[in-house]
Amino acid sequence: MLEQLASGETNVGTLAEPHAMSQPAVSKHLRVLERAGLIRRARQGREHRIRVDPEPLEAASTWIGRYARFWKQEFDAVDTYLKARAKQARSETSSKEREKR
Repeated sequence: MLEQLASGETNVGTLAEPHAMSQPAVSKHLRVLERAGLIRRARQGREHRIRVDPEPLEAASTWIGRYARFWKQEFDAVDTYLKARAKQARSETSSKEREKR
């Protein structure tokens, strides 16, 4: 639904159409998104207009990006360590084989 809303504001019925969900399930989903601050709802007569609020998503993206860089560095360090250990193990195996001869 957030992806649908990325293209612009719409009403609840239009938002619900492509989903195999009951109207109560759609309403519940929208309430969760609204409580999370991801959407805004405005009432125009009997119609509820829904739009995405990108600010919380941008904040989450920034936070995730920070930790993604951290974990990439950590995984790169683990990868370097494991490659060094594998090279050392191969070297030790070769040395032992030469000693046996």
